[in-house]
Amino acid sequence: MDAKQIETEALALPESARAELVCRLLQTLPPSGFEVSDEEVLQRDLDLDTGIVEPISHEEFVRRVGTARGR
Repeated sequence: MDAKQIETEALALPESARAELVCRLLQTLPPSGFEVSDEEVLQRDLDLDTGIVEPISHEEFVRRVGTARGR
């Protein structure tokens, strides 16, 4: 069975079964190297709430990432 056949069968599953399959598959992949701790998330949220940092729009984020990557 090839990947396309597996995809077709997986897409025919009920939503809950697809969600469980996705979770199980993701657990088999190595870490991305971009993990962020809960503590860092809380600190960044606090920084936004207190005004230490200013939020930017999604469009601005995408533009800055593109610039940083030389695009």
